[in-house]
Amino acid sequence: MAPDSTNSTENPPEARDKGSQIQRAFALLDIVIAEGRPINLAAMAERLDLPKPTVHRIAGRLEAEGYLIREPGGRNYGIGPRLNALAADTLSASAQRAPRHAVLEWLAKETGETCNLGVLDGNNVVYLDRVESTWPLRMHFTVGSRVPLHAVAMGKLFMSRMPKRARERLYAASPLERFTEHTITDPDAMETELAAIRREDMATNNQEYMVGLVGVAVPVAVGPDSRQLRAALAIHAPIPRMTVEDCRRHLPAMRDAAARLSAALFKERDTC
Repeated sequence: MAPDSTNSTENPPEARDKGSQIQRAFALLDIVIAEGRPINLAAMAERLDLPKPTVHRIAGRLEAEGYLIREPGGRNYGIGPRLNALAADTLSASAQRAPRHAVLEWLAKETGETCNLGVLDGNNVVYLDRVESTWPLRMHFTVGSRVPLHAVAMGKLFMSRMPKRARERLYAASPLERFTEHTITDPDAMETELAAIRREDMATNNQEYMVGLVGVAVPVAVGPDSRQLRAALAIHAPIPRMTVEDCRRHLPAMRDAAARLSAALFKERDTC
């Protein structure tokens, strides 16, 4: 009886090699994500136990596809825009989105204002989820919208938790852009603002990104280490409905919602 021809080609060498390449690419991405900051090829090669030229080839391919981004100088690699977009899209589309979205719906009803859940992406905050207020007068952003760190409450909250050296690099890279007359563009003034944010564990936005729009943000810890800020929760409203001073009256409800979101996001991470 002739041998089954399908068995002889079930796992051809090129298929096995391709699978190995894919596995190595995912393993490399896991390392970059876990590191939490740009990492060089030598460190990646050591952790993967692979030759440096092999890792260089994999990293180059991932960079070309936008999953990794190379730092100025070309030595270190960080998370690229396509990987960030993939993460946001995956979380947004997941059925596990329901619990955290329900928290936002509760907070929007409790405060009467638009609620946003955001994550850090480079020099920006990306809206991961949101629930709009029912008022006819409102500022509309969509999930996936990007806003500058230094000009919104969530962004300043993220900045306040950054190592000082990281903020110094941010200031040195380019001037803080002015969006309105209220935008903080002076690094010393920003450092004073961030110190106050760390003390109060909350941040406000006083028309710093858009004239007539104010907001307040609180941290959302993800994981057992409450110092790790992976997400932030904010509400915003137009000035005719809410002043910066009014923002503070919503803090108890926001902190309650942030605790619920922390539990929901931690559960999502563990079950993904």
